Formats: sequence, structure tokens, C-alpha cells
Amino acid sequence: MDIGVLGGTFDPVHTGHLIIAEEARLRLGLSQVLFVPASQPWLKEHNKITPGEHRMEMIRLALAPNTYFRASAVDLGRPGPSYTVDTLADLRRELGEEANLYFILGIDALAQLPTWREPQRIVELCHLVAARRPEAGDLDLESLERSIPGISRRITILDNPLIDISSSDIRQRVAEGKSIHEMVPEAVELYIKEKGLYI
Repeated sequence: MDIGVLGGTFDPVHTGHLIIAEEARLRLGLSQVLFVPASQPWLKEHNKITPGEHRMEMIRLALAPNTYFRASAVDLGRPGPSYTVDTLADLRRELGEEANLYFILGIDALAQLPTWREPQRIVELCHLVAARRPEAGDLDLESLERSIPGISRRITILDNPLIDISSSDIRQRVAEGKSIHEMVPEAVELYIKEKGLYI
């Protein structure tokens, strides 16, 4: 069973996340894609993040129309910073050894993988699926291979459309009273308004 894993803060989940997940699912023939909100991303330790229950509910609302997508709270119950290696190890225990994990991330994040916790183990736990991002440069695969031997055999680069939407832009637009229509699914937009998030 081939399962995609899309981790992130998802504050909030947006249309770009859904498009990338669908591109990965179709390209790799994934049986499902798990959206895994981080409890406290280690790269954003000092940032204020919306409580996990709100982020998880927005994900559930966004994923409802797509039977191939599922939300996973595997990170939300874990105290302290969220590390990808821990997420993948927990999912491996939860899903069993027969599950092949495909970790979906931006090509810019992939370039930074050597700075993450236990990058070699991450490569052993999953196949990496890199999505192209606006303004992200080309991947220096040789440099990455020198830092993490064997990684080049574990990478798929998606030929995805470039979606220039970010969660930080959405939060700013909400704070400024601007429209976020089409940037997030309608159910997520309504939830943000109903709960008074980002104002």
C-alpha cells in the first residue's frame, strides 16, 4: 500500500496543499494521502500557531470532498517540537511495515533536509516527493547526495503547477479584512469567519 504523507502547520490548509496532494496521488498512484498537522514545528518554535483542534478541523473540512485524502492527528498528541523523523516513525508503527510512505514536501524544503533531525533515517523511512514552488531554485542533487548518501534514489520531483498561495498570506489577508475566496475551500473560509481566526 503506497501512502502519501503531507505534513505542515496548515495554519490554515489552503488550495495549494490540496492541488499538490492530488498531483502526488495521481503521479505515484497513491492509495491515499494523509495530511498531518504539526503540533509545534521545530522551525517555527517561536511563532504563534493556531491551536491544533482548529487546524485539524479546517483540514477535515477541506478534505471532506476527496475520499483519497485523510487527516492524521499523529503529531498533535506529542509534546515538544514536531520532527519529521518522529512523524514518519509513528506512522510506520501505526500503518505497518507493508505501507510504503511517500513524504511530500516543497523542493525548497528538500534542499534543507541535511539540517533536519536524522535526515538519513528520514530517507530510510520514506520516499521523498518534491513539489516545485514559486521562486524556488533548482535542486542541487549532487550536494544533497554528498550530505545524505543514497538520497538521489529516493526522490521524485513532481511536475506540478506553481501555486502562489501561502498560509501566511491568507492570515494577513484575513487580518486586513480582505477576501480569501478561492485561496481556501469554501468550508474552511466559513470556519475561519465563524471562529474569528486570524483577526
